[in-house]
Amino acid sequence: MVKKPLNIGLVGYGFMGRTHSNAFLQAPRFFDIPYQPVLKAICARNAARLKSFAETWSYESTETDWRKLVERPDIDLIDIASPNDTHAEIAIAAAKAGKMVMCEKPLGRNAAEAKAMTDAVESAKVANMVWYNYRRVPAVMLLKHLIDAGRLGRIFHYRAKFLQDWTISQDLPQGGEGLWRLDVSVAGSGVTGDLLAHTIDTAMWLNGPISEVSAMTETFVKQRKHNLTGQVEPVGIDDASAFLCRFQNGSLATFEATRYARGHKALYTLEINGEHASAMWDLHDLHRIQFFDHRDEGQLRGWRSIHVTDSDHPYMQRWWVPGLQIGYEHTFIHQAADFLQALDEGKQAAPTFRDALATDVVTDAVLESAKTKRWRTVLNAPSELNAPSEPRP
Repeated sequence: MVKKPLNIGLVGYGFMGRTHSNAFLQAPRFFDIPYQPVLKAICARNAARLKSFAETWSYESTETDWRKLVERPDIDLIDIASPNDTHAEIAIAAAKAGKMVMCEKPLGRNAAEAKAMTDAVESAKVANMVWYNYRRVPAVMLLKHLIDAGRLGRIFHYRAKFLQDWTISQDLPQGGEGLWRLDVSVAGSGVTGDLLAHTIDTAMWLNGPISEVSAMTETFVKQRKHNLTGQVEPVGIDDASAFLCRFQNGSLATFEATRYARGHKALYTLEINGEHASAMWDLHDLHRIQFFDHRDEGQLRGWRSIHVTDSDHPYMQRWWVPGLQIGYEHTFIHQAADFLQALDEGKQAAPTFRDALATDVVTDAVLESAKTKRWRTVLNAPSELNAPSEPRP
Protein backbone atom coordinates (compact mmCIF):
# COMPACT_ATOMS: atom_id res chain seq x y z
CA MET A 1 0.00 0.00 0.00
CA VAL A 2 1.37 3.39 -1.00
CA LYS A 3 0.85 5.65 1.99
CA LYS A 4 -0.06 9.31 1.73
CA PRO A 5 2.44 11.64 3.45
CA LEU A 6 1.11 13.82 6.28
CA ASN A 7 3.50 16.57 7.30
CA ILE A 8 3.65 17.18 11.05
CA GLY A 9 4.65 20.46 12.69
CA LEU A 10 5.24 19.90 16.41
CA VAL A 11 5.34 22.72 18.96
CA GLY A 12 7.29 21.79 22.09
CA TYR A 13 10.28 19.50 22.73
CA GLY A 14 9.62 18.42 26.33
CA PHE A 15 8.32 15.17 27.73
CA MET A 16 5.16 15.25 25.63
CA GLY A 17 7.09 16.28 22.54
CA ARG A 18 8.99 13.01 22.81
CA THR A 19 5.87 10.88 23.32
CA HIS A 20 4.14 12.46 20.32
CA SER A 21 7.20 12.15 18.08
CA ASN A 22 7.57 8.50 18.96
CA ALA A 23 3.85 7.92 18.32
CA PHE A 24 3.98 9.37 14.82
CA LEU A 25 7.10 7.38 13.96
CA GLN A 26 5.81 4.05 15.26
CA ALA A 27 2.12 4.15 14.27
CA PRO A 28 2.61 3.26 10.57
CA ARG A 29 5.12 0.54 11.48
CA PHE A 30 2.59 -1.44 13.50
CA PHE A 31 -0.80 -0.35 12.15
CA ASP A 32 -2.17 -0.62 8.62
CA ILE A 33 -3.01 3.05 8.22
CA PRO A 34 -3.14 4.92 4.90
CA TYR A 35 -0.96 7.82 6.03
CA GLN A 36 2.78 8.13 6.55
CA PRO A 37 3.47 10.84 9.14
CA VAL A 38 6.45 12.98 8.15
CA LEU A 39 8.25 14.81 10.96
CA LYS A 40 8.55 17.96 8.90
CA ALA A 41 9.31 20.62 11.54
CA ILE A 42 9.83 21.03 15.27
CA CYS A 43 9.28 24.41 16.93
CA ALA A 44 10.59 25.69 20.27
CA ARG A 45 12.36 28.76 21.65
CA ASN A 46 15.77 27.40 22.69
CA ALA A 47 17.64 27.05 19.39
CA ALA A 48 20.43 24.83 20.75
CA ARG A 49 18.13 22.33 22.39
CA LEU A 50 15.81 22.53 19.42
CA LYS A 51 18.61 21.46 17.09
CA SER A 52 19.50 18.52 19.32
CA PHE A 53 15.86 17.39 19.53
CA ALA A 54 15.44 17.65 15.77
CA GLU A 55 18.53 15.51 15.20
CA THR A 56 17.46 12.90 17.75
CA TRP A 57 13.98 12.49 16.29
CA SER A 58 14.90 13.16 12.64
CA TYR A 59 12.82 16.28 12.11
CA GLU A 60 13.56 17.80 8.72
CA SER A 61 13.60 21.41 9.88
CA THR A 62 13.22 23.72 12.87
CA GLU A 63 11.40 26.92 13.75
CA THR A 64 11.72 29.17 16.80
CA ASP A 65 8.45 31.03 16.13
CA TRP A 66 5.26 28.98 16.09
CA ARG A 67 3.59 31.60 13.87
CA LYS A 68 6.03 30.81 11.08
CA LEU A 69 5.33 27.12 11.56
CA VAL A 70 1.58 27.68 11.24
CA GLU A 71 2.07 29.76 8.08
CA ARG A 72 4.19 27.15 6.30
CA PRO A 73 2.37 25.64 3.29
CA ASP A 74 4.25 22.35 3.70
CA ILE A 75 2.67 21.64 7.12
CA ASP A 76 -0.58 19.67 7.23
CA LEU A 77 -1.01 19.16 10.99
CA ILE A 78 0.00 21.29 13.96
CA ASP A 79 0.62 19.22 17.10
CA ILE A 80 0.71 21.28 20.31
CA ALA A 81 2.87 19.85 23.09
CA SER A 82 3.83 23.15 24.70
CA PRO A 83 2.69 24.62 28.07
CA ASN A 84 -1.01 25.24 28.68
CA ASP A 85 -0.91 29.02 28.21
CA THR A 86 0.10 28.56 24.56
CA HIS A 87 -2.62 26.09 23.57
CA ALA A 88 -5.42 28.49 22.66
CA GLU A 89 -3.47 30.99 20.58
CA ILE A 90 -1.64 28.32 18.58
CA ALA A 91 -4.70 26.12 18.01
CA ILE A 92 -6.92 28.98 16.89
CA ALA A 93 -4.27 30.31 14.49
CA ALA A 94 -3.63 26.82 13.11
CA ALA A 95 -7.33 26.21 12.51
CA LYS A 96 -7.70 29.54 10.74
CA ALA A 97 -4.77 28.54 8.53
CA GLY A 98 -6.64 25.36 7.61
CA LYS A 99 -4.31 23.01 9.51
CA MET A 100 -5.40 19.91 11.33
CA VAL A 101 -4.77 20.33 15.07
CA MET A 102 -3.80 17.92 17.82
CA CYS A 103 -3.28 19.28 21.33
CA GLU A 104 -2.02 18.09 24.68
CA LYS A 105 -4.40 18.10 27.62
CA PRO A 106 -5.95 20.04 29.19
CA LEU A 107 -7.32 21.69 26.07
CA GLY A 108 -7.45 25.17 27.62
CA ARG A 109 -6.56 26.74 30.94
CA ASN A 110 -10.30 27.06 31.47
CA ALA A 111 -13.52 26.29 29.64
CA ALA A 112 -13.68 29.71 27.98
CA GLU A 113 -10.33 29.13 26.27
CA ALA A 114 -11.34 25.59 25.36
CA LYS A 115 -14.59 26.81 23.84
CA ALA A 116 -12.75 29.35 21.66
CA MET A 117 -10.45 26.58 20.46
CA THR A 118 -13.39 24.25 19.78
CA ASP A 119 -15.24 26.97 17.88
CA ALA A 120 -12.14 27.59 15.77
CA VAL A 121 -11.56 23.98 14.66
CA GLU A 122 -15.26 23.36 14.06
CA SER A 123 -15.68 26.58 12.09
CA ALA A 124 -12.65 25.69 9.96
CA LYS A 125 -13.85 22.07 9.67
CA VAL A 126 -10.38 20.72 10.38
CA ALA A 127 -9.62 17.36 11.99
CA ASN A 128 -8.78 17.72 15.67
CA MET A 129 -7.92 15.59 18.67
CA VAL A 130 -6.71 15.96 22.28
CA TRP A 131 -4.10 13.60 23.72
CA TYR A 132 -6.05 11.99 26.57
CA ASN A 133 -3.96 8.87 26.13
CA TYR A 134 -5.35 6.70 28.94
CA ARG A 135 -8.38 5.92 26.82
CA ARG A 136 -5.99 3.91 24.62
CA VAL A 137 -4.71 1.56 27.32
CA PRO A 138 -5.92 -1.86 26.04
CA ALA A 139 -7.33 -2.81 29.45
CA VAL A 140 -9.25 0.47 29.74
CA MET A 141 -10.56 0.04 26.20
CA LEU A 142 -11.69 -3.49 27.11
CA LEU A 143 -13.48 -2.06 30.14
CA LYS A 144 -15.25 0.39 27.83
CA HIS A 145 -16.43 -2.52 25.66
CA LEU A 146 -17.73 -4.41 28.71
CA ILE A 147 -19.67 -1.39 29.96
CA ASP A 148 -21.15 -0.63 26.54
CA ALA A 149 -22.17 -4.28 26.18
CA GLY A 150 -24.11 -4.06 29.45
CA ARG A 151 -21.94 -6.53 31.36
CA LEU A 152 -21.92 -4.33 34.46
CA GLY A 153 -25.61 -3.40 34.18
CA ARG A 154 -26.81 -0.18 35.77
CA ILE A 155 -23.86 1.76 37.18
CA PHE A 156 -24.08 2.79 40.85
CA HIS A 157 -20.60 4.02 41.74
CA TYR A 158 -17.47 5.37 40.08
CA ARG A 159 -14.30 6.27 41.99
CA ALA A 160 -10.94 7.45 40.77
CA LYS A 161 -7.71 8.84 42.17
CA PHE A 162 -4.43 10.11 40.74
CA LEU A 163 -1.64 10.51 43.27
CA GLN A 164 1.87 11.96 42.94
CA ASP A 165 4.46 13.35 45.37
CA TRP A 166 6.89 15.47 43.37
CA THR A 167 6.01 18.95 44.71
CA ILE A 168 6.17 18.29 48.46
CA SER A 169 9.47 20.14 49.04
CA GLN A 170 8.94 23.74 50.11
CA ASP A 171 12.24 24.63 48.41
CA LEU A 172 10.92 23.73 44.96
CA PRO A 173 10.51 26.93 42.91
CA GLN A 174 7.65 27.70 40.54
CA GLY A 175 7.61 28.79 36.92
CA GLY A 176 10.02 28.45 34.06
CA GLU A 177 10.60 25.66 31.60
CA GLY A 178 10.58 22.70 33.98
CA LEU A 179 8.16 23.93 36.63
CA TRP A 180 5.48 25.83 34.71
CA ARG A 181 2.83 23.47 36.12
CA LEU A 182 3.26 25.28 39.46
CA ASP A 183 2.62 28.70 37.88
CA VAL A 184 -1.13 29.34 37.73
CA SER A 185 -0.81 31.91 34.93
CA VAL A 186 0.72 29.24 32.68
CA ALA A 187 -1.01 26.07 33.90
CA GLY A 188 -4.46 27.50 34.64
CA SER A 189 -4.82 25.29 37.70
CA GLY A 190 -2.89 22.65 39.58
CA VAL A 191 -3.81 19.01 39.95
CA THR A 192 -7.41 19.74 38.91
CA GLY A 193 -6.47 20.56 35.33
CA ASP A 194 -3.43 18.30 35.22
CA LEU A 195 -4.29 15.02 36.97
CA LEU A 196 -8.04 15.16 37.60
CA ALA A 197 -8.58 16.13 33.96
CA HIS A 198 -7.28 12.68 32.97
CA THR A 199 -9.59 10.91 35.41
CA ILE A 200 -12.58 13.04 34.38
CA ASP A 201 -12.06 12.39 30.68
CA THR A 202 -11.82 8.63 31.26
CA ALA A 203 -14.82 8.67 33.57
CA MET A 204 -17.13 10.52 31.19
CA TRP A 205 -16.00 8.30 28.31
CA LEU A 206 -16.83 5.21 30.34
CA ASN A 207 -19.85 6.41 32.33
CA GLY A 208 -21.37 9.43 30.58
CA PRO A 209 -21.71 13.12 31.46
CA ILE A 210 -21.29 14.55 34.97
CA SER A 211 -24.20 16.68 36.17
CA GLU A 212 -23.07 18.29 39.44
CA VAL A 213 -20.03 18.49 41.70
CA SER A 214 -19.04 19.40 45.25
CA ALA A 215 -15.32 19.99 45.67
CA MET A 216 -12.49 21.03 47.95
CA THR A 217 -8.94 22.05 47.07
CA GLU A 218 -5.85 22.94 49.06
CA THR A 219 -2.56 24.70 48.40
CA PHE A 220 -0.18 23.39 51.05
CA VAL A 221 2.82 25.57 50.21
CA LYS A 222 1.52 29.12 49.91
CA GLN A 223 4.64 30.83 48.53
CA ARG A 224 7.49 29.76 46.28
CA LYS A 225 10.36 31.50 44.56
CA HIS A 226 9.58 32.16 40.91
CA ASN A 227 12.24 31.03 38.46
CA LEU A 228 11.60 33.90 36.06
CA THR A 229 11.35 36.85 38.45
CA GLY A 230 13.63 35.56 41.21
CA GLN A 231 11.05 36.78 43.73
CA VAL A 232 9.08 34.80 46.31
CA GLU A 233 5.51 34.90 45.05
CA PRO A 234 2.13 33.46 46.09
CA VAL A 235 1.31 30.02 44.72
CA GLY A 236 -1.95 30.11 42.79
CA ILE A 237 -2.37 26.45 41.83
CA ASP A 238 -4.10 23.71 43.82
CA ASP A 239 -1.79 21.06 45.27
CA ALA A 240 -4.67 18.72 46.10
CA SER A 241 -8.23 18.46 44.83
CA ALA A 242 -11.11 16.14 45.67
CA PHE A 243 -14.75 16.15 44.71
CA LEU A 244 -18.02 14.29 44.93
CA CYS A 245 -20.26 14.19 41.89
CA ARG A 246 -23.36 12.78 40.29
CA PHE A 247 -23.41 11.48 36.74
CA GLN A 248 -26.41 12.04 34.53
CA ASN A 249 -27.11 8.29 34.69
CA GLY A 250 -27.70 8.64 38.45
CA SER A 251 -24.45 7.06 39.65
CA LEU A 252 -22.38 8.63 42.42
CA ALA A 253 -18.64 9.24 42.27
CA THR A 254 -15.58 10.36 44.17
CA PHE A 255 -12.43 11.79 42.58
CA GLU A 256 -9.14 12.70 44.22
CA ALA A 257 -5.82 14.05 42.96
CA THR A 258 -2.75 15.30 44.80
CA ARG A 259 0.96 15.90 44.39
CA TYR A 260 1.46 15.41 48.14
CA ALA A 261 1.02 11.64 48.52
CA ARG A 262 4.50 10.56 49.58
CA GLY A 263 5.63 7.41 47.82
CA HIS A 264 3.30 7.74 44.82
CA LYS A 265 4.75 8.81 41.47
CA ALA A 266 1.75 8.21 39.21
CA LEU A 267 -0.89 6.13 40.99
CA TYR A 268 -3.99 6.33 38.79
CA THR A 269 -6.74 3.90 39.74
CA LEU A 270 -10.43 3.62 38.91
CA GLU A 271 -13.27 1.37 40.05
CA ILE A 272 -16.80 0.99 38.75
CA ASN A 273 -19.62 -0.81 40.57
CA GLY A 274 -22.70 -1.94 38.65
CA GLU A 275 -25.76 -4.03 39.42
CA HIS A 276 -24.25 -7.16 37.83
CA ALA A 277 -20.50 -6.65 38.05
CA SER A 278 -17.64 -4.47 39.25
CA ALA A 279 -14.28 -3.67 37.67
CA MET A 280 -11.02 -2.08 38.80
CA TRP A 281 -7.95 -0.83 36.91
CA ASP A 282 -4.55 0.42 38.12
CA LEU A 283 -2.04 2.27 35.92
CA HIS A 284 0.81 0.53 37.77
CA ASP A 285 -0.53 -2.80 36.46
CA LEU A 286 -1.96 -1.35 33.28
CA HIS A 287 -2.46 -4.68 31.49
CA ARG A 288 -4.91 -6.03 34.07
CA ILE A 289 -8.58 -5.59 34.87
CA GLN A 290 -9.88 -6.90 38.17
CA PHE A 291 -13.41 -8.08 37.42
CA PHE A 292 -16.21 -9.47 39.61
CA ASP A 293 -19.42 -10.84 38.06
CA HIS A 294 -22.23 -11.69 40.48
CA ARG A 295 -23.79 -13.96 37.84
CA ASP A 296 -20.93 -16.44 38.11
CA GLU A 297 -21.66 -19.80 39.73
CA GLY A 298 -21.85 -19.29 43.49
CA GLN A 299 -19.00 -21.57 44.55
CA LEU A 300 -16.68 -20.00 41.95
CA ARG A 301 -17.86 -16.43 42.35
CA GLY A 302 -15.04 -14.00 43.10
CA TRP A 303 -12.70 -11.38 41.74
CA ARG A 304 -10.81 -12.50 38.64
CA SER A 305 -7.65 -10.97 37.23
CA ILE A 306 -7.82 -10.56 33.45
CA HIS A 307 -4.44 -10.14 31.75
CA VAL A 308 -5.20 -8.04 28.68
CA THR A 309 -2.56 -9.24 26.19
CA ASP A 310 -4.38 -11.68 23.89
CA SER A 311 -4.83 -10.98 20.19
CA ASP A 312 -8.59 -10.52 20.63
CA HIS A 313 -8.04 -7.74 23.17
CA PRO A 314 -8.05 -4.09 21.98
CA TYR A 315 -4.92 -3.15 20.01
CA MET A 316 -2.91 -6.18 21.15
CA GLN A 317 -3.02 -8.02 17.83
CA ARG A 318 -0.71 -5.28 16.51
CA TRP A 319 2.03 -6.02 19.01
CA TRP A 320 3.68 -9.15 20.36
CA VAL A 321 2.51 -12.65 21.25
CA PRO A 322 -0.05 -13.19 24.05
CA GLY A 323 1.40 -12.71 27.50
CA LEU A 324 3.94 -10.07 26.46
CA GLN A 325 3.21 -6.53 27.55
CA ILE A 326 3.35 -3.05 26.12
CA GLY A 327 3.71 0.24 28.01
CA TYR A 328 2.80 3.87 28.51
CA GLU A 329 4.27 5.06 25.22
CA HIS A 330 2.06 2.66 23.25
CA THR A 331 -1.09 4.53 24.30
CA PHE A 332 0.10 7.51 22.26
CA ILE A 333 0.90 5.24 19.31
CA HIS A 334 -2.66 3.89 19.46
CA GLN A 335 -4.04 7.40 19.54
CA ALA A 336 -1.99 8.53 16.55
CA ALA A 337 -3.05 5.43 14.60
CA ASP A 338 -6.73 5.99 15.43
CA PHE A 339 -6.50 9.63 14.38
CA LEU A 340 -4.92 8.78 11.03
CA GLN A 341 -7.37 5.96 10.32
CA ALA A 342 -10.35 8.18 11.11
CA LEU A 343 -8.90 10.90 8.91
CA ASP A 344 -8.87 8.52 5.95
CA GLU A 345 -12.49 7.57 6.66
CA GLY A 346 -13.63 11.18 6.91
CA LYS A 347 -14.41 10.81 10.62
CA GLN A 348 -13.28 12.45 13.84
CA ALA A 349 -11.46 10.23 16.31
CA ALA A 350 -12.25 10.88 19.96
CA PRO A 351 -11.49 12.70 22.09
CA THR A 352 -12.11 15.72 19.91
CA PHE A 353 -11.76 19.31 21.04
CA ARG A 354 -15.47 19.23 21.89
CA ASP A 355 -14.95 16.17 24.09
CA ALA A 356 -12.05 17.90 25.85
CA LEU A 357 -14.14 21.05 26.26
CA ALA A 358 -16.60 18.96 28.27
CA THR A 359 -13.77 17.99 30.61
CA ASP A 360 -12.70 21.61 31.02
CA VAL A 361 -16.28 22.53 31.89
CA VAL A 362 -16.17 19.99 34.71
CA THR A 363 -12.79 21.17 36.02
CA ASP A 364 -14.08 24.76 36.03
CA ALA A 365 -17.08 23.61 38.07
CA VAL A 366 -14.78 21.76 40.49
CA LEU A 367 -12.64 24.87 41.07
CA GLU A 368 -15.70 27.07 41.44
CA SER A 369 -17.28 24.68 43.92
CA ALA A 370 -14.11 24.56 46.00
CA LYS A 371 -13.98 28.36 46.02
CA THR A 372 -17.63 28.88 46.96
CA LYS A 373 -17.97 25.76 49.15
CA ARG A 374 -21.22 24.90 47.38
CA TRP A 375 -22.50 22.28 44.96
CA ARG A 376 -22.25 23.44 41.35
CA THR A 377 -24.22 22.34 38.35
CA VAL A 378 -22.06 21.31 35.41
CA LEU A 379 -23.01 23.26 32.30
CA ASN A 380 -23.46 21.13 29.23
CA ALA A 381 -24.48 23.44 26.39
CA PRO A 382 -21.55 25.47 24.96
CA SER A 383 -23.79 28.53 24.82
CA GLU A 384 -24.00 28.39 28.63
CA LEU A 385 -20.26 28.77 29.16
CA ASN A 386 -20.36 32.54 29.44
CA ALA A 387 -23.04 32.39 32.13
CA PRO A 388 -22.34 31.63 35.81
CA SER A 389 -23.27 28.13 36.88
CA GLU A 390 -26.20 27.65 39.19
CA PRO A 391 -25.29 26.99 42.82
CA ARG A 392 -27.07 24.20 44.64
CA PRO A 393 -27.91 24.63 48.34
